[in-house]
Amino acid sequence: MLSTKEILEKYWGFKNFRETQEEIIDSVLQGNDTLALLPTGGGKSICFQVPALVKEGICIVISPLIALMKDQVDNLVNKGIKAVAITSNMHKREIDIALDNCVHGAIKFLYLSPERLETEIVKVRLQKMNVNLIAIDESHCISQWGYDFRPSYLKIEAIRELLPNIPILALTATATTIVVKDIQEKLRFKKTNVFQKSFERKNLSYVVIHEEDKLLRLLKIGNNLKGVGIVYVRNRKKAQDVASYLVSNKIAADFYHAGLDPKIREQKQINWMQNKMRIIVCTNAFGMGIDKPDVRFVVHLDLPDSLEAYFQEAGRAGRDEEKAYAILLYNNGDKLETERIVNTSFPSIEEIKQTYQALANYYQMPTGSGAGVTLNFDIVVFCDTYKLQALTVYNCLKFIEKEGYISTSDNLSQASRIKFEINRDDLYKFQIASPAFDSFIKLLLRSYSGLFENFVKINEFELSKKSNTSREEIIKKIQYLQKYNVLTYAAQSDKAQLTFEKERVDVKNLSISKNNLQVLKQKAIERLEAVINYAESKKKCRNQILLAYFGETDSYNCNQCDICLEENKKTLHVDEFEAISRQVKELLSMHPMTLSKLINALTEGTEDKRIRTIQWLLDNNQLKYKEDHIQIS
Repeated sequence: MLSTKEILEKYWGFKNFRETQEEIIDSVLQGNDTLALLPTGGGKSICFQVPALVKEGICIVISPLIALMKDQVDNLVNKGIKAVAITSNMHKREIDIALDNCVHGAIKFLYLSPERLETEIVKVRLQKMNVNLIAIDESHCISQWGYDFRPSYLKIEAIRELLPNIPILALTATATTIVVKDIQEKLRFKKTNVFQKSFERKNLSYVVIHEEDKLLRLLKIGNNLKGVGIVYVRNRKKAQDVASYLVSNKIAADFYHAGLDPKIREQKQINWMQNKMRIIVCTNAFGMGIDKPDVRFVVHLDLPDSLEAYFQEAGRAGRDEEKAYAILLYNNGDKLETERIVNTSFPSIEEIKQTYQALANYYQMPTGSGAGVTLNFDIVVFCDTYKLQALTVYNCLKFIEKEGYISTSDNLSQASRIKFEINRDDLYKFQIASPAFDSFIKLLLRSYSGLFENFVKINEFELSKKSNTSREEIIKKIQYLQKYNVLTYAAQSDKAQLTFEKERVDVKNLSISKNNLQVLKQKAIERLEAVINYAESKKKCRNQILLAYFGETDSYNCNQCDICLEENKKTLHVDEFEAISRQVKELLSMHPMTLSKLINALTEGTEDKRIRTIQWLLDNNQLKYKEDHIQIS
């Protein structure tokens, strides 16, 4: 069996762990429930992937985002490590096979959403698996005091009943003191056990610029700072407009948001990752799971919703430990705009119920049915159908999701997959009985391997080229084979999807807690006030404000944020005083000088510091005035 360091080097190419990683891994290997707080880019995934590879069995990873699951599974598979994710856009038969492989196969990592833990098929199979670790990513989502509370995360503690003796590793990049405590209580930790790396980023300079013309300032930043950057904005249209503005001013930029076709998004991301595009202007849909070390600056054109969100997004700069900048552009209009957004983000219970009823009507879902059903969802068509405001619907859906009635997934592209449902002998008999499909079946078998064991990704367009026919004809043949139970076909999907996690209830019985709504709104207001305090502070070090927010109250001035740099200009340090006073005495040793000529003759320090040094020397009788000239006493 390989050691933790041997596994680290074999799969990741590193000889040593980063600060705190090894202690977290040791704690997990000792069977302890563990909470790991590592800032963005701190290598959280290694903390569960390494110990899971050391031990026999499979690691269950619970994650809130399909995109994040897909990225991590792809990264593991590319390293030769077997990993699968169960997502809502998978065929039921595909899910069944994946779970069977986790029970009987050599799968090392199974990624699940919290909602999946409630399904009977997952509960039964989990108890049959040789589970060695339960890793909970983005664990701050379990706390209603956190900035991204998701009620579905409260379901995770049920895994304790299914797997009572398996250690839990909870991971997060951002958590306040109260959230740290809440995570451990909600997950029923046997004892308090927290490993926290300081949130301090010594190479990152935090800057707030009060600016009315933000676009012009952004252009100056883009021209003055070297390297690649990220610009965060609040909405999709603004992302496109700002990118166009930069391009029109000869800066290589592109935009990115969740509403783009998945293939286009992927290409934009690749272009930026490979430095073909210098600046990516994006909504907060960009960045999760992306690890580009050489980002030199992150600019926020709009106020973020919380310091947690800001810290995560700003923290994508300078992961290579080289000098980088986190810049927030702020003006008085931002405060009013974010207050308006908070108010619209909390719709009334009547609006939430109206949206739920419209969903039931839209899908013609009878009361008592629909649990586990996944359907394509187009919010634009939905809003047009019922004459609803898209922003209101979006926020209503978030609360319906938070109460566990539905779950939604982004329009993540999923390639078509097929699997033969009959054995080779029966397939051969089918080919003899149906000669019209013989050549097509042979084409499938020549083109793809593993079709009898698992679902395999296929490309209908490539098959059409090989068989000199149309893509539509290929799909038609596959659908015919599915009709006669020869194979199962999971067609490609690139649409957003909505899953009814519970049976559809009568809207009168829709349980939305008014008190919960008020508590969440109050917390959102408090988080917004913390952001505004950060933006408007003129005295306290930016780094200290951020660290204090996350419970680190004993930090020093960073000496590189805009506040510290401004203070340093005013503060006369000993070495500066000595250099200026030495030069003053050298000049005056030759002949007396007027104050203005003496200041202009000096080369050390700023004008203000020269004046303050000369004044101190006069006050302490080391210099004196004689007829408007200064001379040595």
